[in-house]
Amino acid sequence: MAEYVAPIKDMQFVLKHVVGLDQVNGLPGWEEVTEDVVDAILEEAAKVASEVLSPLNASGDRSGAVCKDGSVTMPAGFRDAYWQYVKAGWGNILAPQQFGGQGLPHLVATPVEEMWGAANLAFKLCPMLTQGAIEAIDSVASEELKRRFLPKMVSGEWTGTMNLTEPQAGSDLSLVRTKAVPGKDGSYRLFGQKIFITYGEHDYTDNIVHMVLARVEGAPEGVKGISLFVVPKVLVNADGTPGARNDVKCASIEHKLGIHASPTAVMIYGEKEGAVGYLVGEANRGLEYMFIMMNAARLSVGLEGVAISERAYQRALAWSRERLQGKPVGGAAGVKTAPIVQHPDVKRMLLTMKSLTEAMRALAYWTSAVLDRSHHHPDEQERRRSQALVDLLVPVVKGWSTENGVQIASLGIQVHGGMGFIEETGAAQHLRDARITTIYEGTTGIQANDLVGRKVGREAGRTAYAVIAEMEALAAQLPDTKNMHLATIADRFSSAVARLKETTQWIVATYGANPAAVASASVYYLELMGITCGGWMMARSALIAARQLESGGGDATFLRGKVLTARFYADHILPRAMGLAMVAMRGADSVLAVEDALL
Repeated sequence: MAEYVAPIKDMQFVLKHVVGLDQVNGLPGWEEVTEDVVDAILEEAAKVASEVLSPLNASGDRSGAVCKDGSVTMPAGFRDAYWQYVKAGWGNILAPQQFGGQGLPHLVATPVEEMWGAANLAFKLCPMLTQGAIEAIDSVASEELKRRFLPKMVSGEWTGTMNLTEPQAGSDLSLVRTKAVPGKDGSYRLFGQKIFITYGEHDYTDNIVHMVLARVEGAPEGVKGISLFVVPKVLVNADGTPGARNDVKCASIEHKLGIHASPTAVMIYGEKEGAVGYLVGEANRGLEYMFIMMNAARLSVGLEGVAISERAYQRALAWSRERLQGKPVGGAAGVKTAPIVQHPDVKRMLLTMKSLTEAMRALAYWTSAVLDRSHHHPDEQERRRSQALVDLLVPVVKGWSTENGVQIASLGIQVHGGMGFIEETGAAQHLRDARITTIYEGTTGIQANDLVGRKVGREAGRTAYAVIAEMEALAAQLPDTKNMHLATIADRFSSAVARLKETTQWIVATYGANPAAVASASVYYLELMGITCGGWMMARSALIAARQLESGGGDATFLRGKVLTARFYADHILPRAMGLAMVAMRGADSVLAVEDALL
């Protein structure tokens, strides 16, 4: 079974040419993030991904994490891999420098995170959630809480979690019942149950810092009465030394479809005297604070769609080059059997996987660069503009990329044929692992409703129209008499952009008077936005590659592949925009007319 190999050449092309490192190394404090530095980071991360994490992916899936008497034992090799990862400094590349982190840009951390997800998704989830907890504490917690918890979280000596969901409160957090009782020393005692807590218990570290949503006694009903608390597994004294075990317990871990090596815990707070917790920021603003973690996690989960797609594509491509079956339609005379990669339909499936993965990768990296600018650009107006763009694109990256990840993993099985349905080949694991990504950190429907509501409807499409204007400007640059592929890409891309603009106008016009109609179209609009934004990235890639080919610079084989992959995307993916636009604008009546009893 082949191990993962990081697609460094494509990552470098996107970072340096499609996005541009000047998007971040021109910002204060990041002047030393040069091409050479980024290349070195990618090369070293690729070694860890392929040599340390990837070999544990299948074995971890087979054995899974095991819970006994409230303790969780990770699969063989995972704990050693975690400490190898931590000691090499990979866990703190985004963390604030004042607490021992490297403070690198998201644009640099994003391809590294993609490698972790592709090599071993179950492993990647622990540092992802720890980073989210670090960001939330660093953004809004008191200086005392930062000093007490952040140094060891940043070093990787402690990990972090996010505790939102309860048995009766899934996506509707207004139903959260976990209560927090004020104590005399300024701390709180928490009582309640949380479910679906990723890495809620494990044997990597001695302490786990839980970020928990709860209600202070007497708080308002609904989401306005939710507060956020730091609740450590082991209490921490003021001098940083470990104290007593907190009243926090892992009751069990779930038996799941995929990500078996990632323990998904049921957590009990306050079986006895109550779990000691510390209020983060102000009371009743917990959901606002938790969204710091959730927004970071949504971008990361979108990247998981890219990562799984890349891994599934690599496995399918390797199989298609080895598997001999039949004579390809239109094949050379005298050939009785050939590798299935030569069969036109197999090639179509592989190109679908490849082109969508490259489009998603570029869009995710682009969004990461804009996120960096929203935090670090010296001009306040540019920070606000960038933040609006991040707000628009995050649900697209999360929703579109993860849905694609499921479909691409499924295509990977199809390329394998019957052997793909057999666990031995490894293709099935990618589909099982991918399936959760469209659900956790907000389902695709939630991302879509957020997109059409908060990000388009409520602001009358202002940011969406700005993005569309950039797309139209690029489309105008594409026609090139020297390159017929660019002319074709321009035609298909322009058509998709027009459909996106038309549908955006419909949402803006309809949202106020008939929000239910817009909601019924929301997932179609999200896919339309994703496909068109992906076309935007692929068109940029094709234009840049074509210019480099004309000038004689770069790897000609790689650059030709970029142009042809973009042409395939234009021919096979972008035409979907017409159907999506049509059903988005015309399909609401048949959804809303059906009463519940008729379902």
